[in-house]
Amino acid sequence: MTLLLTGTAGFIGFHAAKKFLSLGYEVVGIDNLNDYYDVALKKSRLDLLEKEPGFIFFRQDLADRGAMGEILKNFKLDRIVHLGAQAGVRYSLSNPHAYIDSNVVGTMNILEAARLQGVEHLVYASSSSVYGANVELPFSIKDRTDHPVSLYAATKKANELMAQTYSHLYDIPCTGLRFFTVYGPWGRPDMAYFKFAEAITAGKAIDVYNNGDMSRDFTYVDDIIDGIVAALARIPGAEQRHKVYNLGNSHPERLLDMIELLEASLGRVATKNFMPMQPGDVYSTYADISDSTADLGFLPKVPLAEGLNKFAEWYRIYRNLDGN
Repeated sequence: MTLLLTGTAGFIGFHAAKKFLSLGYEVVGIDNLNDYYDVALKKSRLDLLEKEPGFIFFRQDLADRGAMGEILKNFKLDRIVHLGAQAGVRYSLSNPHAYIDSNVVGTMNILEAARLQGVEHLVYASSSSVYGANVELPFSIKDRTDHPVSLYAATKKANELMAQTYSHLYDIPCTGLRFFTVYGPWGRPDMAYFKFAEAITAGKAIDVYNNGDMSRDFTYVDDIIDGIVAALARIPGAEQRHKVYNLGNSHPERLLDMIELLEASLGRVATKNFMPMQPGDVYSTYADISDSTADLGFLPKVPLAEGLNKFAEWYRIYRNLDGN
């Protein structure tokens, strides 16, 4: 079975590619390797994937319709997992066009590929950010999501609406997954836990926003991958061709508690620089996963302390902190 997987050099895409290859899929990976964060990290992920049989990679921008068409005409795709996107909430404040190009135009091209190829199922990444200024906790897929507080969130909501429309017009089975603060080995350097690790190990202060009075539903990457695999296997039926699910740990953690656990994992104490809330940030995230559990069998297994220990173990090796 041939799977198109976008964002393959990214954090979640890398782990997803490894998993699907282990399940016997032929994986056609696409990523533009942009420099939003360290390209060397992305290439290190790809180096591991390219050793695996059944993996084919193309360095390509999803927004380039012509080039995408030239690549995909050579494959008969069975399923698509669309994870490629311009990530980051704060970056969208200074680089808005990158989000329209990648997240809106790029997703449009993937939807067209799904239509033209008649794929069995398209699974795509949304985000907990679509809940925006929602103050009702936990966040439910039944909640309204029409008050985004960042352009990133707006593009992810646009993706859901685009997928809903294509699913309705062309009878394409589509599943959207709203990820909640994914972390773990091979993670993104722009994420708080990774930035904190960099600063702590370098003896620098960490910036703690809203004076630490925030909470996040930190979700370990292996749990997210289990959710993606389960979602891809469950093709929405004729009665509802487009479905959306939350994938989160369903256990929000205070930012200061996360920092304390990370300090313990790294064996070092952080110097904290307390800062006000940043534009585009939200106070808390908390996933209601009742639908995900009922339909997908999604049950997160990894608590934050264990997950941060696994991240710290990988991080020390990747940065060669022990001099080996």
